Amino acid sequence: MTILQQEMILPNGTKLSNRIAKSAMSENASNKNHEPTKTLINAYKKWAQGGAGLLITGNIMIDSKALGEPRNVVVEDEKHILLLKKWAETVKGTQTHLWPQINHPGRQAMEQINSELMAPSAVPLRSSGRKNATKKIPRALLENEILDIIERFGTTSLILKKAGFTGVQIHGAHGYLVSQFLSPHTNIREDKWGGSLENRARFVIEVYRSIRKKVGADFPIGIKLNSADFQKGGFTEEESMEVVKMLSKEGIDLIEISGGTYEAPAMMGKRKESTEKREVYFMEYIEKARTITKTPLMLTGGFRTSSVMEQAVASNKVDIIGIARPFAIFPNIANDIFSKKLTDCTTQIQKTGVKAIDGAMNIIWYESQIKRLGKGEKPNPKLSPWSVFIKYAWLIVSKKLFFLFI
Repeated sequence: MTILQQEMILPNGTKLSNRIAKSAMSENASNKNHEPTKTLINAYKKWAQGGAGLLITGNIMIDSKALGEPRNVVVEDEKHILLLKKWAETVKGTQTHLWPQINHPGRQAMEQINSELMAPSAVPLRSSGRKNATKKIPRALLENEILDIIERFGTTSLILKKAGFTGVQIHGAHGYLVSQFLSPHTNIREDKWGGSLENRARFVIEVYRSIRKKVGADFPIGIKLNSADFQKGGFTEEESMEVVKMLSKEGIDLIEISGGTYEAPAMMGKRKESTEKREVYFMEYIEKARTITKTPLMLTGGFRTSSVMEQAVASNKVDIIGIARPFAIFPNIANDIFSKKLTDCTTQIQKTGVKAIDGAMNIIWYESQIKRLGKGEKPNPKLSPWSVFIKYAWLIVSKKLFFLFI
């Protein structure tokens, strides 16, 4: 048995059978009714047999009027409870946990499919830091709307518990609504929800409390949190550390560390040379975080070789190894790592030479691989990015999927 096969006991007593987790990826695999499809459910059946201790789903939205992508699953009531149960049952008979990632996009809602954008403050989303990425300016949320969203997080979590999922993860990173409240760049409010870090963190604390009140102490709650926004005037590493302390004091069960936003995409492949030599993103942060909290820490971003994964856990600085995109190519990844069949899970997309298309491939190429899994096909590491782009472009033109790009 390797160190990666050791079980992990979360603060509320929940047991994860090993130290490998699938982190959330964009799936965009619901239907026009925003319910989980057979393709999506079948992909999780495949992953459930792969041996990971934890699978975290892609974004599940808590409000049908606030969508990040046109094919997001939405859970705001129990109308899709039977399909949600089928999704939750994909891990039945395994030792794998399945946690939905729940989210509100805030100003990162797609303007083409949302009547209005709402955020902590009326701060538009920028593109490469130069111009507005959306034509619509987000409207600052009213107090009663903030309270409604907090309640929605709790309601969605309770529905997912009823459906049979074994935990939930709050998406508090990558520039979505929770992250927007935390950042002084996007939160310039002057009431109790803005200003000081204590006020900016009030939203995420109240979201956690709302969920905990609804689901009880025996249901694990995790969060994906930015190590920093990596943009001027944004959420800093020092502030992130303070939020880790706050959430730990509240009793959260697992903190996943990531970083960046869609304005400054540290999570999309840009990293310092020193970090690249170490293979893993955000390792310097996790080393500091380990000294201030006993809450289990999950680190996602850059892990590719089993030796580095083992070293990270053996150091006692990381508890759970988060892997995302390699799951789309190596669905049996955990079992293959444990058996030494797989020691390097690096994936490489072919380049088209067209910057805009190559940038889009960061998401849609892997979405295509997930859909292959869901249709019973094998992943295709040599899948042409041109074929993927042409297929998606045709869907856009034919208006079958509305718009796929911001």
